[in-house]
Amino acid sequence: MKIFFMGTPQFALPPLEALCSYHQVIGVITQPDKPKGRNLKLLPSPVKKYALERGLTLFQPDNLNDQGFLEEVKKLSPEVIVVAAYGKIIPKALIELPKIACFNIHPSLLPKYRGAAPIQRAIMGGEKETGVTIMKMEEGLDSGPILLQEKVKIELNDTSGTLERKLSQLGARLILEALERIKKGDFVFVPQDESKATFAPKIEKGEALINWSVPAKKIVNLVRALNPYPGAFTFYQGKRLKIWKVEIINQKSLVKPGVIISANKNDGLVITTSDFGVRLLEVQPENKNKMSDLEFICGYPVKLGETLMGGT
Repeated sequence: MKIFFMGTPQFALPPLEALCSYHQVIGVITQPDKPKGRNLKLLPSPVKKYALERGLTLFQPDNLNDQGFLEEVKKLSPEVIVVAAYGKIIPKALIELPKIACFNIHPSLLPKYRGAAPIQRAIMGGEKETGVTIMKMEEGLDSGPILLQEKVKIELNDTSGTLERKLSQLGARLILEALERIKKGDFVFVPQDESKATFAPKIEKGEALINWSVPAKKIVNLVRALNPYPGAFTFYQGKRLKIWKVEIINQKSLVKPGVIISANKNDGLVITTSDFGVRLLEVQPENKNKMSDLEFICGYPVKLGETLMGGT
């Protein structure tokens, strides 16, 4: 089958690799290179790197509605377009271009968590399971009919990074199954139940600032959801302190939230919340590398009773 692939981040690589192994990938569309790092150097996306290594026809349009770009895609006569975390809304002109259909690999159990950050939002929301949906694309936001869907358990130690890897591998398997069903004519599209739709907007910078006045479980979920990007943080002695790994201490907080109640080699660095204490297992001081709480205690003048500044 002649496939046009659209994707940008690491999540899109396993599906692209799978399609290259079993189908004819006649073109790849990824977002333009973006400045990253302290020097704001233009860096290619993971999908672009792979496409160049494989010698695939590559497009990086600034505007998906550009007529010249659409004509180039049309000339290649794609039977199917597969989208996996491209990162922008796909216009109607492109959705309707392939001979068969345009399919999206969405990392949620649609209609739940439509939008840009379904993995992070699922963890933040304390969900016990999520999954991957293969849906036929239409103009609405992740609202098209479902072809395939499979669940995945969210483990207690899952971060967005670990969960994304699992969902990406699942997405690779499901898109191959979906295309095989399309080829055989053995498929049914199931409309989404609009009454059950929820949304997963992109993560805003302010959401990463920890509010110590909420229950410990909510803080744990936030830290997991924002690992590896952008990272939850607080302020310690006026400087940003990123928090990468935490655990709940089965001990009721007896003082106001955000206070250091332990800072020793036996119990580690423990902070109060609205209910239980939270141990900061892995932290990253401003302009420093990640370190354990024990390393932090040894290297910084941590004092009991100090308050970490967070959001509200």
